[in-house]
Amino acid sequence: MTITQGRIDAGGLSFAYLGAGPEDGPLALCLHGFPDSAHTWRHLLPALAERGYRAVAPFLRGYAPTSIPDDGLYQSGAVASDALALHEALGGDGDAVLIGHDWGALATYGAAGHEPQRWSKVVAAAVPPPATVAGAFLSYDQLRRSWYMFFFQSPLAEVAVAQDDLAFLDRLWADWSPGFDAAGELPAVKDALRDPANLAAALGYYRATLGAGERSPAYDAVEGAGAAPLPMPVLYLHGADDGCMGAELIDGSVRASLPHPDSRVEVVAGTGHFLHLEDPAGVNARILDFLTP
Repeated sequence: MTITQGRIDAGGLSFAYLGAGPEDGPLALCLHGFPDSAHTWRHLLPALAERGYRAVAPFLRGYAPTSIPDDGLYQSGAVASDALALHEALGGDGDAVLIGHDWGALATYGAAGHEPQRWSKVVAAAVPPPATVAGAFLSYDQLRRSWYMFFFQSPLAEVAVAQDDLAFLDRLWADWSPGFDAAGELPAVKDALRDPANLAAALGYYRATLGAGERSPAYDAVEGAGAAPLPMPVLYLHGADDGCMGAELIDGSVRASLPHPDSRVEVVAGTGHFLHLEDPAGVNARILDFLTP
């Protein structure tokens, strides 16, 4: 099924998006992470459309060609609020599903926790629920994997990441998904971040989380809602070889944090951080099986 490009205003921003499927179908909103773009969902969008969903993958705030927010706010609660605004602007209802990877997963937890009536089911990948990861994040092994988050607090980050046509991002993808040839993925990623203003926006997500980046109390409330157990069925997926968020983070606490009896936690063998691109057929099948009533 054909993927189309579109643009829609929501929550004070102009979002560019990729879409597929009937406009009168239930909304399937797909949120990407860092360093990535809406193109990361190009395998899943047609599969969702074939099941009757109106599948929409926006470029997140600050990622070209979506606009850069005037307020300069990039905490995960801001992105979660964008998901809620997009649900409204796209005419979503209670049958909508929300799918998020990496930063998109963090936004998914916030959006689903803050306004659960909007979402019938949720899929998150590569970043576990916040309440389960806090302690494990401070382990030596995970801190070593997360070095980039601390480096991004430095004013040198923009210069270092931008060098040699964003070659820094090539190395992150190689570290996070070992053995995966990302040559076909990175041009779209770099197009979304090549402009210095877009790169600064993407780094702003990390500065709002660990550094002195701007935050909003209203967005704090949305973000905080993602720390509570989600009431709807949730599918959580994690790559067994993830070099960004280690698979050892996926323990019994993750399943315990998803109380709905239809929730699932699955570790996907032979994949890393970008599991949905490394094994699109297998990951799509897991998502579609979960979403099918």
